[in-house]
Amino acid sequence: MENTALVQLCPFLMYVTSGIIIGIFFDIFRILRKSFPTPDLLTAIEDIVFWLITGLFLLFVLFRISNGEIRLYNIMALLIGGIFYLLTMSKMFIKINVKIVVFIKNLFYKIFLLPLKAILSVGKKLFTPFTFFVINVKRRILERNVEKYN
Repeated sequence: MENTALVQLCPFLMYVTSGIIIGIFFDIFRILRKSFPTPDLLTAIEDIVFWLITGLFLLFVLFRISNGEIRLYNIMALLIGGIFYLLTMSKMFIKINVKIVVFIKNLFYKIFLLPLKAILSVGKKLFTPFTFFVINVKRRILERNVEKYN
């Protein structure tokens, strides 16, 4: 009798864990949306990608744990895991990871984009006299050609 309960308890806990993993995966998409503004079309594509990956993950878990048999307790365990995660750890997980992503984004901006902007602005200032010279040479050539044909 105990053996049967233990045999049923292990898959149940695995499905609860799978529900928590799906909740974490859902929060990863929420973190990306809070950190990077996305247009509606990209949000719809992200939703489709989320459901495709979640569906494939659930199929993998279903076949790996219970040989593809769908039982009511499997679905309930997934819901219990997901709801448990969303009610207990989700807010903290999102808050911490949004700060990490924004920090990395700002660090990337400061390390790579600011120096690139500075180099481009210096290059533009250095290139301006050359551009001025080229424009004047072209103008003189055009003036000579106009004088030649008049």
